[in-house]
Amino acid sequence: MGEKLLIIEDDVEISKMVADYLEQEGYHSTVVHDGEQALPLFDSENFDLVLLDLMLPKLSGLEVLQRIRDKSRVPILIISAKNSEVDKALGLRFGADDYIAKPFSLLELAARVHSSIRRATQYSNSSTGNEMEEKRFSYEDIIVDSENYIVLKHNKEIKLTAKEFQILKLFIQNPQRVYTKAQLYQLVWNEEYYGDKNVINVHMRRLREKIEDDPSNPRYIHTLWGIGYRMGGQ
Repeated sequence: MGEKLLIIEDDVEISKMVADYLEQEGYHSTVVHDGEQALPLFDSENFDLVLLDLMLPKLSGLEVLQRIRDKSRVPILIISAKNSEVDKALGLRFGADDYIAKPFSLLELAARVHSSIRRATQYSNSSTGNEMEEKRFSYEDIIVDSENYIVLKHNKEIKLTAKEFQILKLFIQNPQRVYTKAQLYQLVWNEEYYGDKNVINVHMRRLREKIEDDPSNPRYIHTLWGIGYRMGGQ
């Protein structure tokens, strides 16, 4: 293991508890207690995952999230006392990969950290490890370049998060195929689906906002109510 984690949490006791536990699990943790400290530190070192509290002094967690996401696709796991569906959606909308609400189990937190890093590593390896794999996929005027991690629409780049990219690539590789929310979660998150439909809904809405001319009347990814989603068709 030995992956490096950046923990951004203003509660000293919680941050120490989390860092100590994750150190026992084999991770190397660096802790900061406000957003202003976090950003220059993130720029100066290479981290494998960021644990980010939303309620931070000096610079909000959402501002930190947005600034990190503007320049990096590192996995970001939100830890926060805010537990409403709105806050979950807002965090994921800004590019977070996962969300865990306080109070949380340290065992569950460690499992989510492990899963997020594993998914990012698997995706990176799959993008470069097989030279025989086709690297570019297209559907109508959208092109997905999996080697360079680029999505183009009308030859203009669309910036996606890692999850959005994986979802779009899956659909473009399999046009007309219907995917249930459970199937999407298992294929993209590599985990069993426990009915938390909000995670899928937020990512699908955000993806549509980026690729569709009219997200409320999608041209590419269609919803089959009560069933799932499909690329193409009506």
